Amino acid sequence: MNPRAEGVQFPSSVDGQADVEFGRVMDAFRDSFADRGPMGAALSVWIDGRQVVDVWGGVTAGNFASQWTATTTTVVFSCTKALLAILAARLVQEGRLDYEAPVAHYWPEFAQAGKEDVLVKHVLAHQAGLSAPRRSVSTDQAISWPFMTELLASQRPLWTPGTAHEYHALTFGWLVGELIRRVSGRSVGDALQEIISQPLNAEIWIGVPPEQSFRVAELLLEEGSETAHAAAGERTPQEPDWGVRSLTLGGAFPVELAGPGTGFNDPRVRAAEIAGAGGIATSRSLAKAMSATVVRTDGVRLLDDAILARATAPVTLGPPAFGRPPPWSKRGLGFQLPSPGRGFLSPRSFGHDGAGGQIAFADPDARLGFAYLTNRLEAGPDGRGASIINALRRVLC
Repeated sequence: MNPRAEGVQFPSSVDGQADVEFGRVMDAFRDSFADRGPMGAALSVWIDGRQVVDVWGGVTAGNFASQWTATTTTVVFSCTKALLAILAARLVQEGRLDYEAPVAHYWPEFAQAGKEDVLVKHVLAHQAGLSAPRRSVSTDQAISWPFMTELLASQRPLWTPGTAHEYHALTFGWLVGELIRRVSGRSVGDALQEIISQPLNAEIWIGVPPEQSFRVAELLLEEGSETAHAAAGERTPQEPDWGVRSLTLGGAFPVELAGPGTGFNDPRVRAAEIAGAGGIATSRSLAKAMSATVVRTDGVRLLDDAILARATAPVTLGPPAFGRPPPWSKRGLGFQLPSPGRGFLSPRSFGHDGAGGQIAFADPDARLGFAYLTNRLEAGPDGRGASIINALRRVLC
């Protein structure tokens, strides 16, 4: 491939480097800033274990006070679920976790309220019937790992586990994370450091350390977003909107997931292990981790082909338990798979998107890892990441 010195040049608002043949991708990245308010973003692409695109631009705060740099981190929201899927698959690969085993085999307290037969694969595939808490949860309670895991262990499922699926927007993190903790003997944040971040020298955290908190970009909301209107969906305490409650937990978070000093802009939340959505990373590190699932990257291969085949086989598709119009997502064991609602590079790609426009995935055929991250949270259809992926597909195909 062409050396970086021959790469594409960027205007002053966008910085970084890319191999020259990815000019079309750079155009799409630049265009992602058009006709929007204050925004920052970063894009990284790795192929064959080598970074071929590493660019960033915009601002880290709504007052335009600071520029996005190579070291800026941001909340990656549900891209965090791909990291948990990697951790779980790695434990299965090592023979320490079994997708077909009951959750209670590793977490005995989970065998309550009709959950004795819930399997590890049901939790990873959003089939556990615990997509939202039956009782409202406060922010103080949500940042307490013991409180949340005890609450979910004792809760009666919202449907018979294994018979339907519904997106476990936040509870996925405590369910899968507690399995990881029980098997590895480490918190999910520490397991991430041991298995992914440290071997790859990657700046990825679940629970950002205090000394790194100054690098995290402020999350900026689109004015009058469709998501904001969804708050009315909490119908009554007796009949909540379970989709909304999966995001808010009944009071812990705003339905938009962030606001001025609230939600994932709250330093307490960022420091906590909110493993369903609270991962914090640079785009280059997140893309590097995805790359290492399919090809040796900086000497590290996280998963082998056999476990990838198991983890990325389709498990859930079609309408969810509480109804929602299409397009519907397709999922494997923790990983989001290509579907009409979320296109990746090819039918064999796998990864996860995140609230407001975040996208991270790997592709085994292209031997590729990809991450696009932004602090401007768009509601509804968001073409920024899709346009960049389409440009990348045209370059590679």
